[in-house]
Amino acid sequence: MPRLCPCLVVLLFAQALSAQDALGPKIAAVTEGPDYAHSRWGLLFVDAKSGEVVYAKNADLFFCPASVTKLFTCGAAMVAYGADHRFVTPLHRRGTVSKAGKLDGDLVLVAQGDVTFGGRRAADGTTAYRDNDHTYTDGLTPEAEVTDTDPLHAFKALAKQVKAAGITHVGGEVLIDARLFAPARGTGSGPAAVSPVMVNDNMIDLVITPGEAVGDPAKITVRPESAYLRGDILVRTGVKGSKVTMSEPGTDPAAYVLRGSIPLGSKPIVSAIAIERPAEFARTLLIEALRREGVRVDAALFQAPNAALPEGKADYEDLPVVASYQSEPLIDVLKITLKVSHNLYASTLPCLVGAKAGKTTLREGMLEEGKILKGLGLDMAAVSFGGGAGGSRADHVTPRSTVQLLQALKKRPDWPAFEACLPVLGVDGTLATVVPKTSAALGKVRAKSGTYFWDDEANGRTHLNSKALAGTMTTKSGRELVFAVFVNDVPLPKGVKPRREGLVLGKLAEIVYEAE
Repeated sequence: MPRLCPCLVVLLFAQALSAQDALGPKIAAVTEGPDYAHSRWGLLFVDAKSGEVVYAKNADLFFCPASVTKLFTCGAAMVAYGADHRFVTPLHRRGTVSKAGKLDGDLVLVAQGDVTFGGRRAADGTTAYRDNDHTYTDGLTPEAEVTDTDPLHAFKALAKQVKAAGITHVGGEVLIDARLFAPARGTGSGPAAVSPVMVNDNMIDLVITPGEAVGDPAKITVRPESAYLRGDILVRTGVKGSKVTMSEPGTDPAAYVLRGSIPLGSKPIVSAIAIERPAEFARTLLIEALRREGVRVDAALFQAPNAALPEGKADYEDLPVVASYQSEPLIDVLKITLKVSHNLYASTLPCLVGAKAGKTTLREGMLEEGKILKGLGLDMAAVSFGGGAGGSRADHVTPRSTVQLLQALKKRPDWPAFEACLPVLGVDGTLATVVPKTSAALGKVRAKSGTYFWDDEANGRTHLNSKALAGTMTTKSGRELVFAVFVNDVPLPKGVKPRREGLVLGKLAEIVYEAE
């Protein structure tokens, strides 16, 4: 086995100390200020080629990673399935079709875990997203946006195929088989129902646009349009510059009531209704799509199906497939998950990893993810996860284990595709506004951010449990670094938002960029 010359070892050690000494005071000026008297910092910057440690602080201590957890989740999913994997959702018929086109039986859609299900497919075939995803709407501010896509794209495609197969009348039931894995609950903000079938991120969007004059009813656009939403919605146009006011909205799409006011001239505001019964929602949308396509469906929209699902996989072998829908490649899902920090997709991915191995629960999926991470060479004693999104109390990693993950993924042929999924500093995703457009580091950092906070009721302020950033950087000198930065337990002054620490992490990235 070749050995390093002792003098070379000393030289490398001296270079590492020199880099640490040069960066240390600049980083300390940021991390050791009075705002962090009660906080903990963990940082590790490593040369991507040589593995030399450029800077380290508490690199082997546990930190809450918040949404940096999604790096581990998405990495494991890519290893399990491959970046180019596409989910194919079949629609089976059970029964015979007469010469007149009547199906004397049922249609059964078998969900395969396609989390976008065509709802983000743009006109040019790409998968669309917005930096401020609609799943993060608070219903009061105009930041959240919907994509210019059709949430019903997959259902329309399936309905056309059914009709093309010669079925013009469904005499039996329309069923959704969502047994690929057991239902679970996601962590983090946004819709939380984790299911093998998902439409429009398990949401109904209400896009609220002010009218042309004060007092006019606001225009309400519903996405997707469906009789599933039975609501009483009345929002008026308020005086220009007035505050948005909305009553506490209901949570049941079958009895939804909303009242409010939106100021004249305001940008549209997205409000959302979370779907808690995804299979029921999908069934309604499929029946409606079939009817719009001219296929008569006898099954009732608002009654539970009166037919049972096939007992198991073997039973489907004798049931012809009359239609199917193929998803975008998995890497597109990972891109959305990482770019906008999509909690529901990240919460679903461990279930899909488990399903790939024949498992049916979130817990089993997390165990399969652990096996994959161990296979990548991670020190599993230095990671702890309770879910895929970063909102579980069990979620903890070290800066070193996070860098280990990135180093392992960099060795894979699909790394360029994965790296392209990461938000770019000052350009897009969750890092779009972290540095000014004049920053020297603009576009030079690709990294996943994370934010996790609690309400400190006793002090009327926010307790920032975690602000995090991990990814890759090309420095001013052209040196490529892999890094992870965490700050935990920051008591924010009253009125200060977690965004402050996001800007601080952006500043640290700029410091390292300039110094190296």
